[in-house]
Amino acid sequence: MPKTPISRRLAEAAVALFDENGYDATTVDDIAARAGVSRSTFFRYYRSKEDAIFPDHDALLAQVDARLRASTAGTAIVAITDAVRLVLAHYVDDAEVSLRRYQLVHKVPALRDREIASVARYQRLFREFVGEWLAGSPDADLRAELMAASVVAAHNQVLRGWLRAGGTYDPFGPLDHALGYVIATFRHLEQPRESDQVVVATFSRQASPEAVMAAIQQHLSSDS
Repeated sequence: MPKTPISRRLAEAAVALFDENGYDATTVDDIAARAGVSRSTFFRYYRSKEDAIFPDHDALLAQVDARLRASTAGTAIVAITDAVRLVLAHYVDDAEVSLRRYQLVHKVPALRDREIASVARYQRLFREFVGEWLAGSPDADLRAELMAASVVAAHNQVLRGWLRAGGTYDPFGPLDHALGYVIATFRHLEQPRESDQVVVATFSRQASPEAVMAAIQQHLSSDS
């Protein structure tokens, strides 16, 4: 059987000790000893004891950023939904730690504050991406803030529901459903393609259908 990665062993040890002894009473040395590694090994993986039970947000944020930067204006919303799925997958793939962390966060203010700070980092990343995408359009900063907040809220609502249910179902269907509301709200922000341009014309009531069609065809030909 393959060995459990050290990072996971440390995370499992931290969660178990926080639950058994309390967050304040648990030290880095305790976590390292429970995981069967040295104190110096602990600090090769985590900067503090609370870091041990949270996802590697730096690496995850880098993945999200890379997915967003790989998109174009025409695929921006698809990139955002893909990026949100990456974040959810990170929690689902380590479900045992995620579920136990959820219980601890409600008990320990320091962990709750850390979680809030982490959420803000994701929202800022989405806001900056959408802001660049909408640059130059009216109310770009406001719309970017609203969209980023909506995306993060959709993810968090689905994640909390899955955690409350003990991770007993696949949360990606509900996530797609929740993001559907976000997409429906913000789809109109995508930059229009040339084929999506609308022509508006006015004619006299007395104009014949043939004259109307001829005028429209002439206009379209002159724009092509």
